[in-house]
Amino acid sequence: MRIKEKKDRTNYLFDNKAIVALIIPLIIEQLLAVLVGMADSIMIASVGEAAVSGVSLVDNVMILLINLFGALATGGAVVAGQYLGKKQEEEADKASNQLVWFITICAIGITILVYLGKTFILNGIFGEIEADVMQHANTYLLIVTASIPFIALYNGGAAIFRTMGNAKITMIVSLIMNAINVIGNATLIYGFHMGVEGVAIPTFASRMVAGILIVVLLFNPKQVLHLEKTIKYRPDWKMIKKILGIGIPNGLENSMFQLGKILVLSLVSSFGTYAIAANAVSNAIAMFQVLPGMAISLAVTTVISRCVGAKDYEQVSYYTKKLLKITYVCIFVTNAIIYLALPVIMQIYNLSAKTSQVTEQILIFHSISSIFIWPIAFTLPTTLRASGDAKTSMVISIISMWVFRIGFSYLLGKYLDMGVFGVWVAMVIDWIFRAILFVGRYIGGKWKEIRTV
Repeated sequence: MRIKEKKDRTNYLFDNKAIVALIIPLIIEQLLAVLVGMADSIMIASVGEAAVSGVSLVDNVMILLINLFGALATGGAVVAGQYLGKKQEEEADKASNQLVWFITICAIGITILVYLGKTFILNGIFGEIEADVMQHANTYLLIVTASIPFIALYNGGAAIFRTMGNAKITMIVSLIMNAINVIGNATLIYGFHMGVEGVAIPTFASRMVAGILIVVLLFNPKQVLHLEKTIKYRPDWKMIKKILGIGIPNGLENSMFQLGKILVLSLVSSFGTYAIAANAVSNAIAMFQVLPGMAISLAVTTVISRCVGAKDYEQVSYYTKKLLKITYVCIFVTNAIIYLALPVIMQIYNLSAKTSQVTEQILIFHSISSIFIWPIAFTLPTTLRASGDAKTSMVISIISMWVFRIGFSYLLGKYLDMGVFGVWVAMVIDWIFRAILFVGRYIGGKWKEIRTV
């Protein structure tokens, strides 16, 4: 019997210790980030289901913007990471500076547009909703929109630290951000008996502190990647084009994914307040079900972009398989814990009997789907984006979103009378289609021919 020789990987870019040091802080950071929404929804539940629904509707718009800035930040991270893989640290540093300036300017412009388009967002996108839900949504939107530039700053800064392999800093900043949010929520809601404002104000304050803090930390010149202490900005359009070459397709992909959720919100709203509340609570808990995968995807960007920069596709293949395996194990463990804790979670939310029943049905279905399908549908394409193959990923995602996520939501939810549960079934059908095409793209290998830097 022939014994397979063990490959020498001592010269690989990331050993097990480095992988663990990258992943664990990222999981903690993502956990803390999701807890912001969780804390908001739990505490606002004491105000009533209409308040929960109003906050959740606006949060879907905010998540769309967060995904957009996260995508631009990923573009900067991929470019900087590939430069670091090529041992061109000066160019990597230049990419980092261009990213922070550009993402901030874009965020200020978007903030202005959101305020100007407030009426359209509330009436045009959300559709016909009850008056009390509309009032809560309006109040929440007015306050949290001011946090958009700080969301952008945090995303850009966090991406730079992760590119350096320093996820510990972003974890600490996230911890501070969440502490401010949770303490602020408890103080204003339970102490001062405020309604939606008691959730919105701490959310704004926490994001502002996080954005400012992470930028201040990036001014340290001893770091491989750092920001220049100057208010003068000279756009390097060649570098910005490289960042946008990854950021725009990634942004469109992420935005389309979230847009799919927003577009079916009017459908969900037509099922009644119980459906909006069930959808809102399910979204909050579903984030925990795939949380390890989201964290590891960030690590994939850091690891794979370095390997691609070094033009070592053997390492790309090795780390892709390794990180996929870790994702499967982590998502299985997470979902097992959430399933056991589900009765307690339902009690915390204090939902009506009908809302609670539908929510449990959605979460069990989403849990099973997450364990088997999510890693291939979302972790694997991160390798493609980190290599520069963002356009293909974008095309696949947009087609899948329009045909399956939206089309099947109406088919199953409305015409086949499956209600809000049908919307979640349509989402998983979307995942399956993505997974099949991404596996084909990865195995085909054409993504290896693409060059970003």
